[in-house]
Amino acid sequence: MAFIKPWRDFKRMQDVALVAASLIYVGAVINAFQVLPGGSDLIAQRTLIWPGVFLFLSMVLPLLVPWLKRMLARYVWLSFQAGFGQTAFSVITGVGLLAGAALFIYWQVGAVAHGGRYPAAVFSGYAAGIGILAAQAVLVRALELQPPIRKFIEEPS
Repeated sequence: MAFIKPWRDFKRMQDVALVAASLIYVGAVINAFQVLPGGSDLIAQRTLIWPGVFLFLSMVLPLLVPWLKRMLARYVWLSFQAGFGQTAFSVITGVGLLAGAALFIYWQVGAVAHGGRYPAAVFSGYAAGIGILAAQAVLVRALELQPPIRKFIEEPS
C-alpha cells in the first residue's frame, strides 16, 4: 500500500513525537538519579516503577476498552485532518510542547534542592502521556486498515 504524502508525514510525526517524548523522559530520569535525594531505590520507585504502571495503563486501556479506543481513534483521525505533523508550524508546535514538558520536569527535579516537593507526580503524568502517544501510534496503523479511511489516504492507482 502506498499512502499519500500528508498521511506519511502524519504517521512519521506520531512516531517522532513518541520517540522524542521517550528520550526526554530517559534524560529526566538520568538527571533525577544525579540530583534527587533518597537513594536509588526511592528514585527508581518514583521515576520508573510507578510511572511505568501509568504508562502501561494509559497505553493499554485505550486499545482494549472499546469506547476509549473509538474516542482516541477519532482524535487521531481529526488530528490528521487538521494537518498535525504535515506543516512546519505544526511540527514546531509539537516539538515546543514536548520541550515545555521537559523543562517542567527538569524544573520540578531542580526545585527539590531548594526545598520543593519530591517530583513523583510529574514523572507519572509524563509517563502516562507517553502511553497515550504510544496508543496513538498504534491506532494510526489500525486506521490504515479501515476501508473507509484507506480510500482517503491511499495513493491513487
